Amino acid sequence: MNRRESNCPLGFKFCPLSLLVFMASSAYITFQKRQALRTDNDDDQDGDTIVLPSCHVVFVLGGPGAGKGTQCELLTQRLPGKWQHLSTGDLLRAERKKGGPLGDELNSYISNGQLVPSKVTCRLLELGMKRTYKQNKSTNFLIDGFPRSFENATVWEQTMSKHVIDFVLHLTCPEEVLTGRLLHRGQTSNRVDDSDLEIIQKRFATHQRECAPIIEHYEQQQKSGGTKIYTILSDKPVEDVYKEIEVLFH
Repeated sequence: MNRRESNCPLGFKFCPLSLLVFMASSAYITFQKRQALRTDNDDDQDGDTIVLPSCHVVFVLGGPGAGKGTQCELLTQRLPGKWQHLSTGDLLRAERKKGGPLGDELNSYISNGQLVPSKVTCRLLELGMKRTYKQNKSTNFLIDGFPRSFENATVWEQTMSKHVIDFVLHLTCPEEVLTGRLLHRGQTSNRVDDSDLEIIQKRFATHQRECAPIIEHYEQQQKSGGTKIYTILSDKPVEDVYKEIEVLFH
């Protein structure tokens, strides 16, 4: 190698010093990315690094097809105050698909034919709240499809008591109307439970059995000056139902 080559001039094909700098820089960047990914995964899984303040919550209850998701989406789009919509069912399906410790735990319960324990459901909701808070600092949440049982409500009060339940919104609708909505939705949702009439009827029976004690629980709380519950008949056009709901937020 001549003197000129050893000094690595511009245009030379191989420069050991440049290669060394390049490799060191690449290693550092890779390390930084892995550290960031590890932090994000920690936040996603257990939320240890996310401090969630006291939040305002509205529980949105109602049978399958009552319009919970539709009305929650309208509220998030139109109301000031950064209300965010969290669907218990959507969170559950997404976490199972994602995998990881919590996803594996959920899959274990489902595959063994067991109900997801209320503590795990509350943990899943808190994780959803933390992720949302991390993204946009919102502390106002519409929680759709929770509580599904009296035990859900009890465990929430035990483990999530720092959050304020502004009120409970209960959407009610005749079963024949709900059945028509689900069958129509099943044409595009690709969900078996929206297109099989027998499964739909079982869902109604389960909802009625599990939801009645919850409604009674909050009605009793309201009578004693606690959490208020508002029941809205949702067999009307979407905009008419929305107008009745919107006033509750003012």
